[in-house]
Amino acid sequence: MNTVHSACYAILRQQGLTTVFGNPGSNELPFLQGFPDDFRYILGLHEGAVVGMADGFALASGGPALVNLHAAAGTGNGMGALTNAWYSHSPLVITAGQQVRSMVGVEAMLANVDAAQLPKPLVKWSHEPACAEDVPRALSQAIHLANQLPKGPVYLSIPYDDWSHEAAAGVEHLLQRQVASAGLPSSAQLQRLVQQLTAAHNPVLVLGPDVDGSGSNHLAVQLAEKLRMPAWVAPSASRCPFPTRHPNFRGVLPAAIAGISRCLAGHDLILVVGAPVFRYHQYAPGAYLPEGARLLQITCDAGEAARAPMGDALVGDIGEILQALVWVLPEGDRPPLQALPRPQPVPEQGGLLRPETLFDVLDELAPRDAIYVKESTSTVGAFWQRVEMREPGSYYFPAAGGLGFGLPAAVGVQLARPERRVIAIIGDGSANYGITALWSAAQYRVPVVFIILKNGTYGALRWFAEVLQVEGAPGLDVPGLDFCALARGYGVEALQATTREAFAEALSQALAGDGPVLIEVPTLTIEP
Repeated sequence: MNTVHSACYAILRQQGLTTVFGNPGSNELPFLQGFPDDFRYILGLHEGAVVGMADGFALASGGPALVNLHAAAGTGNGMGALTNAWYSHSPLVITAGQQVRSMVGVEAMLANVDAAQLPKPLVKWSHEPACAEDVPRALSQAIHLANQLPKGPVYLSIPYDDWSHEAAAGVEHLLQRQVASAGLPSSAQLQRLVQQLTAAHNPVLVLGPDVDGSGSNHLAVQLAEKLRMPAWVAPSASRCPFPTRHPNFRGVLPAAIAGISRCLAGHDLILVVGAPVFRYHQYAPGAYLPEGARLLQITCDAGEAARAPMGDALVGDIGEILQALVWVLPEGDRPPLQALPRPQPVPEQGGLLRPETLFDVLDELAPRDAIYVKESTSTVGAFWQRVEMREPGSYYFPAAGGLGFGLPAAVGVQLARPERRVIAIIGDGSANYGITALWSAAQYRVPVVFIILKNGTYGALRWFAEVLQVEGAPGLDVPGLDFCALARGYGVEALQATTREAFAEALSQALAGDGPVLIEVPTLTIEP
């Protein structure tokens, strides 16, 4: 008999979802029965870490990742991580075990009451099939929806007695389905874009995470070079869409209305590609646009286009639109741009190391195609200034600012990209939100280099307290943490470095190995 269980595994296999990230409960055991040899199960000790690992895996692989959570409680535990996945357009297929159908109505233990409502609004689609026979079709729908532009997480609640039911007739057709999207502009739309770009006297390019997500970094470079435009990264950058030592690169825009207008002053046309307009954070009101400037947005997300407070938008496939523009745009006649000067080393005064020194060592010793997973929010500016990133898929940061992304996402990214080394740079405050991911790294021998910047406080909050003129707020310090002891307790090799030379030695040792290593570095607190 072809069961719902066997039909769903066949669909998952056909669509390439053979890695399952999960933390099982009793509702999930029937799904895991007879787990196929060609699948792998990555266990996380907390659902936040499970979703974070899957998020990193999906972002780095470019395809959907399968998550298996435990009913309502497991879903709730993963919701913080799901916030980051939603804003990063991460294609997660989240399944949750439901109590048997006859017990849901009486709200038996582990019944997920009104299951489809629970993860909203952080998913593209949320569903519980009306009958067991519809589970394979619903799973197929979830996979295709997650992977359609804009990509994003979906949620499927499945009663655990459904798995043993006989599959419906015709289920084999689901194995052969492919869903593709086409997002090229019309000839009239393309011509209008070209006219606006060529007519501009001083255009500027602002690039967002979906450029990197679509693998269009090289096209963004060609566009910037062809029109000789400065290239900024959009605020609240969760990915790196442009090589950071390119002559046209100008840095990351601040996440404030007034700050963005100040940085873009003097430009008459602002072309935003693959980013919202804009992801603000600090409240600094001002003019949305510099005087005399127009804004054009190219996005894969109709929601981003609709909610923007200014500018015109074109919704489509970012890679296809950039390729079309590069083909038809004439060469600009403006002079070539000069690269920004490299920052000078910051002198150490003895005592705690400065994060800038660590980043200089990283830039010197890390592989040129290293992937950085960053969750030290108070050191973002220094990192972007000092660490070169030139390959696509080189940088990941929590898109919604939700802590707990860094450690587990680094494990997921490394699982997806074993040919590149992943270096996670994590603040001591952030690390504790996803600390159990160290166990998964140790158990599956995932060779991430975890660097913990230990300053004993929530550094970004310290800065915000000054900005907001808040004095004496409690709960901003996190003293008494020993990350080397924590790492060893989870089975990860741990080193501590208190000098530049010791950090360089520890980093070289970690990169030479084939297993996970944690390096704890006591550091000064600096401004973001």
